[in-house]
Amino acid sequence: MADKEKTIETLQFIVTNLAANSFGHRIQAKIFTGLGFQALGDKYIAHATEEMDFVEQFMDRILDLGGEIKQEAVEAQPIFTDIIEFIEHDYNVSVNGIAALIELMDSGIFDATTYDMMKLYLKDEEEDMYWSEQQLDLCKMIGKENYLTQLLINGPAE
Repeated sequence: MADKEKTIETLQFIVTNLAANSFGHRIQAKIFTGLGFQALGDKYIAHATEEMDFVEQFMDRILDLGGEIKQEAVEAQPIFTDIIEFIEHDYNVSVNGIAALIELMDSGIFDATTYDMMKLYLKDEEEDMYWSEQQLDLCKMIGKENYLTQLLINGPAE
């Protein structure tokens, strides 16, 4: 059975961490653009914007449920200048986040509307994870230098 208070608490946790993750993606985009990887920077700016769109939806849902939105502190995340190290880190964040999200969805705490929102968010996170996995696989196949050269010439694969 849906638990409104637990739903609000969970949505707030997601809002806090997803907003921080979005900001982290913006920072990484600036770093990658500064290194000359404009297309990769643009990819992560778009990703950060998608994340903030979900943050907005989740904040609206908190308010719909009668909750209060909070601004909470989060632990600082590492910043990377090595593109491959960042993609690996981002991949691991996705894998762990997806597992936690599936567990929450299976718990039965969400009402139908919130559950449907979580399904859309899960789909987006899975797409991001698969993209990161594809990039890491490509890097392993062709080597880091060739991968980075391909990024400079063609931009990241969609």
